[in-house]
Amino acid sequence: MLDAVDAVLVRELQRDGRATFQALADRVGLSRTAVRARVQHLLESQVVRVVGIVHAAVVGAEAIGHVSVTVDGSAREVAAVIAARPAVSFAALTAGPHDVVAQIRTRDDAALAAEVDYIRSVPGVRAAEVFRSVTTVRDTHSVVRELGEISLDDIDWRLLQELQRDGRAPYTRLANIIGLSQAATRARVVRLMRSGVIQVTGLADPHALGARELGGFGLVVTGGLRRVAEAVAEQDGVRYVATGFGRYDIVGQAEAASRAELVSVLDAIRAVPGATVRESWHHLDVVKESYAVELPDKPLNGAVRSGGH
Repeated sequence: MLDAVDAVLVRELQRDGRATFQALADRVGLSRTAVRARVQHLLESQVVRVVGIVHAAVVGAEAIGHVSVTVDGSAREVAAVIAARPAVSFAALTAGPHDVVAQIRTRDDAALAAEVDYIRSVPGVRAAEVFRSVTTVRDTHSVVRELGEISLDDIDWRLLQELQRDGRAPYTRLANIIGLSQAATRARVVRLMRSGVIQVTGLADPHALGARELGGFGLVVTGGLRRVAEAVAEQDGVRYVATGFGRYDIVGQAEAASRAELVSVLDAIRAVPGATVRESWHHLDVVKESYAVELPDKPLNGAVRSGGH
């Protein structure tokens, strides 16, 4: 467990991965030097990783599927094979109605179907059920706001590549890479973040923050779907909510410090008018959690992207 100061620093980095050391120091009431040392330790010990997460509409990865897998034999071996797929952003071993759950992000439904077919062909997979996400209502690790039309050139793409690798890369290093002044580089990065093209955030070890339990849930809804989804997303402990089509109307994730608290989160979800928990499951081991995507070296189709969730 982190001490109180480190816990605040991690939360601040989750909110703004490029927050300056001075801003962080002001937040926790320590010197800039002390905060720099603490942040460096948090990064080096991988308690938190600061990365840039590119908006799905920018890279054409808006077809999202949540796959529930039933396994004969070793679930861990199956999960490892599934996690090796570049299109899989999340995979976990679970206790509940299924043995493995995974999230797939692809450019379109045809590509999504091909990924699911691959999962079904993995030795040991008995069945794979798909929830096709349509709207992401809450995601603590991704950009969910609407993305307006924006033009990206090859320098922007290079910045996105670097920020994916290291969200806190200094402006001096970024400027050397792209060949612009530090001021021009800063202006470009700020534009990319403010427009919603990329979100720089801290991916934290949940155990370090006391969130030792992670679970998922599938809901069916009576009444207005969006209203219920937004109400569920507002509950403490809920970190992901998506609406779509399949055996559920809503799929989500929740985290808590203990199993008792995780039960309380699920009880709060059950108390939302119009929401019924059809299934819930416990994440025993997260095998993969990655939001990096392959980016082109040069802009595609004029580099104009628009869209949103």
